[in-house]
Amino acid sequence: MRDWFRHHPDVKTIRVAAADLNGQARGKRIPVRFADKVVKEGTRFPYSALNLDIWGEDIEDSPLVFETGDADGVLKPTDRGFMPMPWLEAPTALLPIWMFHEDGKPFAGDPRHALASVLGRYNDRGMNPVCATELEFYLIDDSGGELRVPPSPRSGKRRPGADTLALRALDAFDRFFTDLYDAAEAMDIDADTAISETGIGQFEVNLLHSADVLKIADDTWLFKLLVKGLARRHGFAASFMAKPYAEQSGSGMHMHFSIIDDEGRNLFDDGSPKGSELLHQAIAGCLAHMPDMMLLLAPHANSYARMKPGTHAPTSICWAYENRTAAIRVPSGNPKARRIEHRVAGGDINPYLMMAGVLGTALVGIEDALAPPAPITGNAYDLDLPQLPATWAEAVDIFEKSPAMKRIFAPQLIENLVRTKRQEIRYMAELSDQEVLDLYLDTV
Repeated sequence: MRDWFRHHPDVKTIRVAAADLNGQARGKRIPVRFADKVVKEGTRFPYSALNLDIWGEDIEDSPLVFETGDADGVLKPTDRGFMPMPWLEAPTALLPIWMFHEDGKPFAGDPRHALASVLGRYNDRGMNPVCATELEFYLIDDSGGELRVPPSPRSGKRRPGADTLALRALDAFDRFFTDLYDAAEAMDIDADTAISETGIGQFEVNLLHSADVLKIADDTWLFKLLVKGLARRHGFAASFMAKPYAEQSGSGMHMHFSIIDDEGRNLFDDGSPKGSELLHQAIAGCLAHMPDMMLLLAPHANSYARMKPGTHAPTSICWAYENRTAAIRVPSGNPKARRIEHRVAGGDINPYLMMAGVLGTALVGIEDALAPPAPITGNAYDLDLPQLPATWAEAVDIFEKSPAMKRIFAPQLIENLVRTKRQEIRYMAELSDQEVLDLYLDTV
């Protein structure tokens, strides 16, 4: 730790932060002279702080609040250590943390612990997932009454329409993307390819695959903080909101994963384009329990505006080889890289919960030796297929009652998330469309 500050002598303050159930960063600002103390002893804040609604308010009927005296948990550093916060003007260090009880046991309501628990179950079977994420987001000028694409810092002109995979769209914001990649490297986030997407001012950045799945989830969470913060420093907004524009494409978060054994062999590979039995069992688990985890794939009111036929956002429960209309895609290529691409989630997800749900349902398929239906061919939107839950309230009800989710998540986390979402549903009914847009634009 001291080595890090020796290399960053200009840092005067630190932030300690954990992800709540909505993926919001909750934490504290601490003078740098107390860095040793927070590393050795951790810090404290209420358990309820990881179970706030999207406005940052307590959950009214939560047992974490008045019923238990709003007691504190102990938050300890993850193994990530300190990293810079390049979106702030003053040199500042960020220390990611996660929550434990006084006796050292993990707090079951912490989403990072939920993912760690699923990974532990894989490890107990001699297996380890390898994951990567693809994040779509919009750059937005929200300075006026109407959202618009920002003017290019190079030309001063606004992009008039979608320009998929256009270098000129990337070049128009070259300074932002150059700063973004420099910042990601400084934060040890393995940002790979960037492309322009199908919406006006929409882009996608891929994060490299890794067998350290907690790091990939951390990277995804941290990358969202970085993109949003750095965009503001450049004079515009960045948003991972699922559907900021009614007439433009929504933003997704695709997750790729395979499973390796202790010797590093890909267990989805049988040397053929078809893939192994384990691959098919994992696909079957993801499909069978996709409605159960819809709340994790589409966690907000605006999430469901993205789920429309013909928009590259899957609406039906199906899988296919090399077919982007399917919810589960098995990409072509070298069999040694055989993997699953889970395509349903929006960019507004909590990556810890979403990845725990995807890997958890895949593991249920493996444990139960499930067999998937036949892969589809052609356009999934034109086929008669079972459909994903279409409303937020329906997704909450299914998640709460799901036996599969009870095999993946602790009862306390399920209860906390359901209470959170039901409170948000009640309050959201009082908001105008503009107020909903204003709420989600910066938060998710």
